[in-house]
Amino acid sequence: MTDRLGDRLVTAREEGFVGRRRETAAFRALLAAGRGAVVYVHGPGGIGKTTLLHHFAQLARRAGRPAVRLEAAGVRSYEEELTERIPDRPDLVLLIDGLDDPRVARDTVHRELLPRLPADALVALAGRTAPPLSWRLDPAWQGLLHLLPLGPLDEADSRELLTRRGVPPAVQDQGLAFTRGHPLALALVADVAAHGGEAAGADPSPQIVRALLASLLEAVPTPLHRTALEASSQVLSTTEPLLAALLQVADARPYFDWLCGLSAVESGLRGVHPHDLVRDALDAELRWRDPERRAALHRRASAYYQRLFTQEDDRARQRAVLADFAYLHRDSPVVGPLLEPVARGAAGAARLDRLSVSPGPVSGGELVEACTIAAIHEGIEAARLVHDWSRRPEAQTYTVRGPDGVAAGFYTLIELGGAPPADAPDAPDDPAVRAARGWLAEHGELRGGETALLVRFWMSRDEYQAVSPVQTLITLRLTHHYLTDHKPAVTLLPFADPEFWEPGCAYVDFARLPAADFTAAGRRFGMFVHDWRRVPALAWLAMLTERERAEDPFAVTPPAASDPLRVLDREEFAEAVRDALRGLVRADGLRDSPLLRTRLVAGRCAAGEAGPKERAAALREAVRAAAAALEASPQDRRAFRVLHHTYLRPAGTQARAAELLRLPMTTYRRHLTAGVARLTELLWQEELEGGGPEDCGPGAGEGDRPGGPPEVSRPE
Repeated sequence: MTDRLGDRLVTAREEGFVGRRRETAAFRALLAAGRGAVVYVHGPGGIGKTTLLHHFAQLARRAGRPAVRLEAAGVRSYEEELTERIPDRPDLVLLIDGLDDPRVARDTVHRELLPRLPADALVALAGRTAPPLSWRLDPAWQGLLHLLPLGPLDEADSRELLTRRGVPPAVQDQGLAFTRGHPLALALVADVAAHGGEAAGADPSPQIVRALLASLLEAVPTPLHRTALEASSQVLSTTEPLLAALLQVADARPYFDWLCGLSAVESGLRGVHPHDLVRDALDAELRWRDPERRAALHRRASAYYQRLFTQEDDRARQRAVLADFAYLHRDSPVVGPLLEPVARGAAGAARLDRLSVSPGPVSGGELVEACTIAAIHEGIEAARLVHDWSRRPEAQTYTVRGPDGVAAGFYTLIELGGAPPADAPDAPDDPAVRAARGWLAEHGELRGGETALLVRFWMSRDEYQAVSPVQTLITLRLTHHYLTDHKPAVTLLPFADPEFWEPGCAYVDFARLPAADFTAAGRRFGMFVHDWRRVPALAWLAMLTERERAEDPFAVTPPAASDPLRVLDREEFAEAVRDALRGLVRADGLRDSPLLRTRLVAGRCAAGEAGPKERAAALREAVRAAAAALEASPQDRRAFRVLHHTYLRPAGTQARAAELLRLPMTTYRRHLTAGVARLTELLWQEELEGGGPEDCGPGAGEGDRPGGPPEVSRPE
């Protein structure tokens, strides 16, 4: 018998075939049954569809059945193929590869080819996507259609494949770590290794990435579709509005629908995301090919996430998107290792999604679970404090629950003023609270109505305060508290291992605060602090965005203005509001207002370093927004009308304003006093909460280099 090259290729291909035991068993069973059936193999490019069809053909020949392989792209006419290449035999096995065009699958194969085949023919089709929905819903296909979705090889099969291709054991672990069981990537690793190249590593070889992407992206319709796929690799999950922001298009639906149709892209609760290998390959290729585009995509994603905290009030969406924001920092050598549960992409997000936080402060059985966790890690005294604080209105305990419904962790928040309230003599004697109050009384500069938020306890049941999904979820939930719910003036956060967490805390502008350290149960806890008056929420998020893409994140200092933040007390603030009203409509009437350097204005300029004109505009907008709130309230509408004719659109004199309002002067003055008081009250509340969502410049906020103590200045 002549040894032909084709036979040698078939033999080599079979000798290199590994894994796919489930798919092989299913096909063998259909061969043995001898009944007509259609097997539909689908999966992303390079996942091994063609190799599996070759294997199916060999199985058919060994079973004595004629096997015919066709390429969908090379078939001119199925009518011609039927007469020239496909034998009219009941035991026919027909294999068609590359069935990626949905029109070919729907029209040519479904409607023309399959009905003409013998009733007992076994057909195997392979394409990137699952068969059309009409196939799966058609009653005629019930019992005939067998779907075989292909995923990555497991570790044992992956290692066997590399071994058969001559990859030395010493370099197999690197290849396995990068390829994650993707057959094409494994083969490329072997090819590069055979030519003396580096198979894989922390930065995968460009040869591997280019070859892999050539297969994955060969069917991309337009450059914008490619950008959509690249963009999806940069974010944890992609939704249609996010994709529109990343592509900078008004309508992203065509591109989002296209992403959803790719077999390399998977769907989840958060949106769609590429297969982890595809994500890694796209990211690695984009990193060295076009780092500026990669940075731009990160900036757009960060801006989109930040807008959710200023333009929407969907708390659940805000909480979920914090994981997406954290994912942008996965490459940071400082915080990347601390974000491991998020940095793992879809798998990490799924682990977080299986956890939940109690909707409100716990009591009863949930409180017992929290006390038990505290006792395990910090002793009986800690458990007693968790229990005692649960009875206090200024404290709230929340549990983190696993998929089994059992508490997997908890955290306790305590709102503090500068000194213990006079009516709280029965408050627990807590060393952490004593230390926090001591620092606040001496350095905190809290004003009436302002509070500090002490994260008194936070821990995972199994990992305590080590990096874990529970720790990550608590961190994200605490961040949501800071940005939306509590809006404290200051956040105090203790750690049992402050040295481990100090670099990460510095990255997020939580400064080490040894003066507030405390000892409990024989262990010394290190305290960290962030002053939200110095660096408001949106300025904080903007700073993190800059640090994410900086070569040296600590070279990006918290946004600072030329003057420190002004901290006015209630009376000083009210007097400044009265002065601002008198100068509201004059061109330079707000130039010297003390309010220009308050938290009220800084919060409305959180995206940038605003100049005097921008700050004055933000102050005018704050006053007008507060006045609009009065107008919308039936109880305050009369006060608004007086303010309107006196300050917002002044009539010229108070006498003229009273005349327009048809009010006696005594009544007019009474309503004016009430209106100014209500307006001041609304602005004061905004001052305490950190300002509104407006953006009046390219970067604002207050602060010094991370690690230094928070500083504010009081007026002379």
